[in-house]
Amino acid sequence: MTFFSDMKEWQKLLLVIGGFLLCFFLPVESERFSNAVLESLALTKWYAQEHVLLCLVPAFFIAGAIAVFVSQASVIKYFGARANKLLSYTAAATSGTILAVCSCTILPLFMSIYQRGAGLGPAIAFLYSGPAINVLAIILTARILGPELGIARAVGAVAFSVIIGGIMHLLFLQEERDRQEADDFDMAAPPASRPLWQTIIYFAAMIGVLVFANMGRPAEGEAGLWVTVFSAKWLIAGSFLAALLVMIAVWFRKEELTEWARQSWVLALQVLPLLLLGILAAGFLLGRVGHEGVIPSSIVASLVGGNSLFSNLFASVFGAFMYFATLTEVPILQGLIGAGMGKGPALALLLSGPSLSLPSMLVIHRAIGAKKTAIYVLLVIVFSTFTGYGFGLFME
Repeated sequence: MTFFSDMKEWQKLLLVIGGFLLCFFLPVESERFSNAVLESLALTKWYAQEHVLLCLVPAFFIAGAIAVFVSQASVIKYFGARANKLLSYTAAATSGTILAVCSCTILPLFMSIYQRGAGLGPAIAFLYSGPAINVLAIILTARILGPELGIARAVGAVAFSVIIGGIMHLLFLQEERDRQEADDFDMAAPPASRPLWQTIIYFAAMIGVLVFANMGRPAEGEAGLWVTVFSAKWLIAGSFLAALLVMIAVWFRKEELTEWARQSWVLALQVLPLLLLGILAAGFLLGRVGHEGVIPSSIVASLVGGNSLFSNLFASVFGAFMYFATLTEVPILQGLIGAGMGKGPALALLLSGPSLSLPSMLVIHRAIGAKKTAIYVLLVIVFSTFTGYGFGLFME
């Protein structure tokens, strides 16, 4: 047997040749390519500065706490494949009004409840609604882009989370039942180590830190309660953090805290590398807000004009792959609408963009597999496309 009769060695050889050709023909002389590389690194730096410490770290700790302090029996009772559908989907679909997080921050929480035994349908509804049903984002959409878009976004986001979650549940119903049996989830709730009210307050404090530390800046010229709360956001977030530290010192045993830290770390290792790769790729292809990647923004603007099925489809796909931090979709759309974007494609992007991104797809793939991820992404894109198209026809 010769050396290259082994298929694995041929694969290695092809990889080496492919890598060499990629390096050999890198268009480093191109200004657009070089700028796209810088945009990729700039987006990654911005994400590290703005989202890792304030968004992801609290989210990892909340997800780790779910894994340690919330019993599988409780998760299965309220979110399992055989749970009361009205209760589970209502709770999942309204989570975004509380969390107000971006598509990446919701991922550790999604992975945690799914691994604890939540059914695919409610978990997907939670995954979609977390970033999509952001009350401030919907208010800003209505004020800046018009009340019609704001109302359509709110209604569409709630409906999508339930409908898409329900479809995923039906498509993989038998597989989910088999999963419940194969994983041998413990249906008997273990003895509570502390009163329920303590657990509720503990989780509320962590969510308070996450929500107020990441509260978006009010629109320029805005007045009222939101401005007052925003001016005191660090005081409020600090108060929640101080209360949390007191609870940890008084209510928890050392072994529980060690396991909490371990579970949080395990989730971080699962999520962060894929997020990093996804953000680098998104920055290279699409750039940051107000900056261009390798794909010219003029092409994007020219393809989302009018209200054709294609323009809505392109807006949905563009939104699904681009990374939107919380609230950034509004100024992006404001610029695109000013460049001729139709109302239908604008809604399509609003319904697909905040809930999906290239980085989040990579992590979702690890959690539920390629097939389920592909179908979920396809459902979001298809529903966003046809909803945007219908809205555009209605607005004409």
